[in-house]
Formats: sequence, C-alpha cells, structure tokens
Amino acid sequence: MAPKKVPLSRILRRLSQGAFAAFILISAARHHLVTDQHLASLDAYCPFGGVETLWRWLTSGGYVQKTHGSNLVLALGLLIGTVVAGGAFCGWVCPFGALQELLAAVRRWLRLPKLSIPARVDRWLRYGRYLVLAGILYATISTAKLWFADLDPYRTVFSLNWLFEPNLAESWPAYLAAGLVLLGALVVPRLWCNYLCPLGGLISVAQRLSLLRVRRHREACIDCGLCTRVCPARLPVAKNVDTTADCIGCLECVEACPAAGALDISTALPRPAGVPAEEQP
Repeated sequence: MAPKKVPLSRILRRLSQGAFAAFILISAARHHLVTDQHLASLDAYCPFGGVETLWRWLTSGGYVQKTHGSNLVLALGLLIGTVVAGGAFCGWVCPFGALQELLAAVRRWLRLPKLSIPARVDRWLRYGRYLVLAGILYATISTAKLWFADLDPYRTVFSLNWLFEPNLAESWPAYLAAGLVLLGALVVPRLWCNYLCPLGGLISVAQRLSLLRVRRHREACIDCGLCTRVCPARLPVAKNVDTTADCIGCLECVEACPAAGALDISTALPRPAGVPAEEQP
C-alpha cells in the first residue's frame, strides 16, 4: 500500500510553527548567553503583554513592568490578523500550541489513551479561558505588574530560565503548573489552548468578526463526521455552517473531507442577492 500523501497545508503549517518556535527559543537563549549587550527577553515578543499593559498605557502613558511598546504593536497586529484570518495565530504561529500538538503526536506514537471529554462538559470548560483572562487583567491593573508571568506555562518553558537560571526553591510553582499542563496535553489535545489560555479567550471573541472562515456546504456534505473527528480544537465542524469561534485555522478538516466542495475557505462577506443562505448551526 502506498504511503498516504501529507497535505501541503500541513507541511506549511509545521514549517511555520517550527520557524516561530525556533525564533523564540533562539531569542531566549541569546538573552541568557549574550552579556555584552542588552537583548530583549521573551516578554517583549508576547502580544498578550500588550493586552496586559494597555490600561496602564492609556491612563498614564507608561508600561507595566517587563512590557514595552513592542507588546502593543504585536497586540494590534494580532487583532488585525484575527479579524482577517480568524484564529490562525493559534494554529500557525503560537509555539506553545505547537508544543501541545507535538505532545499529542507523542501520545499517538506511544499508543497512550486519549481522554474523551463529553461535548457538554467541553462547552463549559471553555469558559475557563475567560475566567483566567479576567483574573489576570484585574490583578495586573491592580498591581501594575505582570502578575501571571511567574505562572505562565508558555513563559516557563520558552524563556529557558529552567535551563540557564534554574531556581527550584523560588520557581517550583511555575515548574509545577507547566508540568501539569504539559502532562494534561498528553491525554487531552491542546488542553491549555481550549480551556485555560487567556489570549485564546480574547482571540475566540475577536475571530467572530473574521473575514476568512472554514465553511461547510450542506448540499455537498455526506455527513461522515470525519471533519469533526480530526479537529484538534474539538469543534463540531460537521454540524455548523462555519467554524468561526475557537477555530485555529489548521485546515485539518478541509484536508480530511472526502466530499468535494463540502468544506472550503471563504469570506464572511454578505451573499449576493438571489444566492440562497446556508443552514444555521
């Protein structure tokens, strides 16, 4: 039997994820190793830092500790990108999302069991992102510090402090939080992204305005349900007209669909007069 052909979109997405992860890791390593000049830390490359420091910048013109104008620029760029292409940042750029997908691949390779979360429970758990987001913003505005930085699993892993400046006595809560999230991601695909990520919560709101979306066309769909089964974000693709909210733009559903024309990438612009509307989700 001939090996299954890997879709071009998957290859491009893996290359994109790898490139951004390499950039972050190299930047973090240089920050630790290059001592004769001041190099930006990992915090300067985080768009969520722009969200955290926005209130202080608007009210006083200053920045929350460890943030910079670059964070605001990245946050604005992310907002524009989300309105144009939905949650593609999560599926094509975010290194922590890529790490969780790598762990899912390790689970499949080791043939470990996957924890299946019921749809109703899944819907409620997704509100966890908004609770985490509200808590972080409240604490950051109140203290004028990056309150969540010491517990952020993304920062814990990709800052490389655990490699160059290990301090178990003070940093054990961060290591514990990151370890639990990564262990959880072995059995629950994209655990952090789906249920806890505060930036993911913001993106899920903004991407409801996105211009580009994965759309399902009822007349071509054969109701096989394969698109839902392959979705890493666990979205009910087979039941919806489009996958705006929580879609990470990975295109796995489009590539897996066996029915020509059932799923495609299209705009959310109003339909021309006389064109029938799709079914509602």
